[in-house]
Amino acid sequence: MSRIDLPPQPNGYKVQWSYLPKQFSADNIEEILDLFRKFVPTGDFTLGKPVAEFEGKFAAMIGTRHAIGVNSGTDAIKLGLKALGVGPGDEVITTANTFIATVGAIGELFAKPVFVDCTDNFCMDVSQVESRITRKTKAIVPVHLAGQMTDMPALMEIAKQHDLPVVEDSCQCILGNIDGRNSGTYGRSGAFSLHPLKNLNVWSDGGMIVTDDDAFATELRQLRNHGLAGRDSVVRMGCNSRLDSIQAVVGNWLIPQVHFITDTRIKNAAYLDSELSKIPGIRLPQRFNNRKLVFHLYIVFAERRDELVAHCKKAGVEVKVHYPVPLYQQEGLRQYGYKKGDFPVTDRHAATMISFPAHEHLTEQQLAYTVQTVKEFYEA
Repeated sequence: MSRIDLPPQPNGYKVQWSYLPKQFSADNIEEILDLFRKFVPTGDFTLGKPVAEFEGKFAAMIGTRHAIGVNSGTDAIKLGLKALGVGPGDEVITTANTFIATVGAIGELFAKPVFVDCTDNFCMDVSQVESRITRKTKAIVPVHLAGQMTDMPALMEIAKQHDLPVVEDSCQCILGNIDGRNSGTYGRSGAFSLHPLKNLNVWSDGGMIVTDDDAFATELRQLRNHGLAGRDSVVRMGCNSRLDSIQAVVGNWLIPQVHFITDTRIKNAAYLDSELSKIPGIRLPQRFNNRKLVFHLYIVFAERRDELVAHCKKAGVEVKVHYPVPLYQQEGLRQYGYKKGDFPVTDRHAATMISFPAHEHLTEQQLAYTVQTVKEFYEA
């Protein structure tokens, strides 16, 4: 293959991480602004018609009876736990390898996160869960990280045996599935993020909770709206976590594209898997034939990872590390009493993981240039 060179993008990279400038190009912006111009005169700004429409479309896409729009993926986790009665002194089992939002949602309820290590697909090692269950355990929060699925059939069997509810953190895994069953549909509720860099996004923060439980859905709708059952009837202590109507307008515009976004990311990931796996120094994570991996992030393991990161950035490939410091080692979590080395797989991942752009707006040339850049590093 002849050597590829590419012109830099507006941010200076030849293969850039963020797809937002292309997703919201000038033509698309005008189309959305036209929708805003029609919507704004309605004054339907708080839990308005666009929110109900978006919730209906989202529930249909995931395959649940209900979808409840909230103001972030973090709140989608937190309110799911709050509706279960999780509070001070309770323990919630989750994975050591996750973004702070998962643990932040638990901490906001003054509960204690109890970590288990992960496997080489970045998700919770379900075989460790049972040993972490105590009389204080109130719930389990598996995290479907980077578009990969936790082993939910095995986890749900454990949860059933111990009569523990499950709240799925599906914030990075929209339309991921196991044997056709979507992420977010296994637990009592599933939490999704609509952050701008998610596979389905809006123009700010936003989130969605899904559930098949009618009574639970009613409680969640009340919790997100100050605990109100009507204009003048407060039936529980809630908060203000409503998805903005104007963000729902963006969500309604984008949701028809989600299957294209997902399929394209899967295709790009398959190409990268095929080519990067040939390079000594690169190791692929676990893949499963019965799981649909949706690649919110495309991550591999790399020898001399930090040197490779520097090389890629110098060559114009905007790579990331998710996450260089394991969450349980962060200063803000010291009160939970964990120490370095408690979760060796998570530690190994933090030292070797590298994330490459694989989003739907990349060209074949950009993907090939990414592979070429990695080959050049290891062949030097």
